[in-house]
Amino acid sequence: MATTTAHGLPAAGLQVNKWAVAVAVALGALLEVVDTSIVNVALTDMQNAFGATLTQVSWVVSSYAVANVIILPLTAWLGDRFGKKRYFVWSLIGFTAASMLCGIAPNLTALIVARTFQGIMGGGLLAKAQAILFETFPKKEQAAAQAFFGMIVIAGPTIGPTLGGYLVTNINWRWIFYINVPIGIAAVLMCLAALPADRDDKDPSPVDWSALGMLAIGLGCLQTVLEEGQSEQWFDSPFIVLMSIVSLLGLVLFIHRELTHPRPIVDLRVLRYRPLWAGSLLSIVVGVALYGAVFAVPIFAQTMLGMTAQDTGLLLAPSAMCTALMMPFAARLVNRFDPRALLIIGMLILIGAMLWLGQLSPSSGEPNVFWPLIVRSFGTALMFLPLSMATLGPIPKADISKASGIYNLTRQLGGSIGVAMLSTLLERREAFHRAVIVESLSRSDPHVTERVAMYTSKFLSLGFTGPDATTHALKLLDAGVSVQSAIISFGDCFWVTSFLVACTIPLVFLLGKPPTGVHVDAGH
Repeated sequence: MATTTAHGLPAAGLQVNKWAVAVAVALGALLEVVDTSIVNVALTDMQNAFGATLTQVSWVVSSYAVANVIILPLTAWLGDRFGKKRYFVWSLIGFTAASMLCGIAPNLTALIVARTFQGIMGGGLLAKAQAILFETFPKKEQAAAQAFFGMIVIAGPTIGPTLGGYLVTNINWRWIFYINVPIGIAAVLMCLAALPADRDDKDPSPVDWSALGMLAIGLGCLQTVLEEGQSEQWFDSPFIVLMSIVSLLGLVLFIHRELTHPRPIVDLRVLRYRPLWAGSLLSIVVGVALYGAVFAVPIFAQTMLGMTAQDTGLLLAPSAMCTALMMPFAARLVNRFDPRALLIIGMLILIGAMLWLGQLSPSSGEPNVFWPLIVRSFGTALMFLPLSMATLGPIPKADISKASGIYNLTRQLGGSIGVAMLSTLLERREAFHRAVIVESLSRSDPHVTERVAMYTSKFLSLGFTGPDATTHALKLLDAGVSVQSAIISFGDCFWVTSFLVACTIPLVFLLGKPPTGVHVDAGH
């Protein structure tokens, strides 16, 4: 095993294959990112297999998200306590084992428990992968390394539904978990071979169980509110009200505890770096735009265009590939230009793509969705990499691991906020537009009368009696109203997303420009 410095990094002058490290940790991160979305396309099959309701089976998704978001801010502390390599490898082993348990789960309860375990193990993969890359690569190569990491994070939410749709359609829903096993084993072997040995000076301080409990309660309840709020009618539900109150109390007590404790498990003082807190706020918006759009587009494709889950995945795949291909180009741009300028360009491109999607109409087809997604992929690439570099680039290496955990947490929460916000907006705006359209219709309106007469004539020609033909004509008109109101509500979702991105552009000017020299190592 290669000799390492006191920081757990390869010692200077040793021939260590940095890209072997990058591939190893990126493969682990890919498993985690894909599993945040791959399950969504299999919920109906799980519901049928276990005889469960949609609300019950939705906890297969929620349990993973809740466990995942609790672990994210703890990754720096866990890495310090057990060693970066040891923690990352054991997270991979646990994630792989949990995937097998999910696949063989005999009932819904067992599956939810296994998914919770999988979320706990997966939470350490994404943030630690990014931190390891920042710590392994020298300054001049960081943009390329983060571009490689970005390909994984951006492509993952699209790969998940595509791969999941294929496995569910052609094999069995259990294979969305089984497929992780060989990939996980390969990732473990690669990490054992590539990652440098851990340092010997582990954190000996006792575990602050009170802080752990406060964090788990605060973030766990918050994520539960975001995951279940829509199905529970938000604050009309006593359960959501209770979860919100408990979440607020837990987080307030946790923040007070961490700011006054001499050895905090989550060092919130790292937020003293202006680029980190500004970048973390922007990261929430990136999460909303990235995961929220990936949530809304498949629903439109399947409900409005009549596409299958597999077809929808294939519709999304080219845009993910474009983003992946753009990442190396974005890395070159980051090395030549101020990341903040590139970030603003990316945000403007994303706004344009969202406004384009907002023009969808009843006559829209696949091309009307496909091309805005392609444009969006360019904007996403120019947002993700410059934001990572402008947020984490100025942070001293001693604090990179702590900063990465917080930064990735905000993107994860942004995704949950985006899905919760857009799903609620979609439902409420659809009801609003339907009421407006229905109110505007009148049987005395010559256009309405003409449309009803045309439909009635069609059903009469099919052999229906007069009253039945009129009834079916009115139902067909009502269906048209439903389609129209749904399409307008999808447009509202895309407009709101673009407005949100536009409102956060001023935050870009609070970010830091990564230093041109090598990071100053403040000791770790």
